[in-house]
Amino acid sequence: MAEHIFHLKANWPGLRNDVGEIETGSLKTKVSIPPEMDGPGVGTNPDEMLLGAAATCYIITLAAMMERSGLEKENLTMESEGIVDVTKGVITYKKIIHRPRIVLKSDATEKDVELAGVLAEKAEGSCMISRAVKGNVEIELEAKVEVANS
Repeated sequence: MAEHIFHLKANWPGLRNDVGEIETGSLKTKVSIPPEMDGPGVGTNPDEMLLGAAATCYIITLAAMMERSGLEKENLTMESEGIVDVTKGVITYKKIIHRPRIVLKSDATEKDVELAGVLAEKAEGSCMISRAVKGNVEIELEAKVEVANS
């Protein structure tokens, strides 16, 4: 068994509406509560970081699966959305929606298009972050597969 250990340093100099800093690997950024939650909105926030972790894990996993399957792409992009519910003062990260757009090479077959759709679904269950939040945060997938114009 191999274990990978990641480290993060955090500094929070004040109270709720202050601005802190985090540093991990090549990421160094300010953090605060977002304006939607009556915070200062400086830097990033935990909600965006969870969304970023889920999105990057998913798209990297999908790209790796496509590579292993020999499925050539022209382009792979994605938009993701995080939905946070606040009911009676309780903040709950409710749902993440990934909307990957896979553009296959112009010579892609119908079988390639089908495989891309299958891999898009499979990548979600294989992503480490998706597995980590499973049962707590709903993950929804709205994949779009296209073939590039020749």
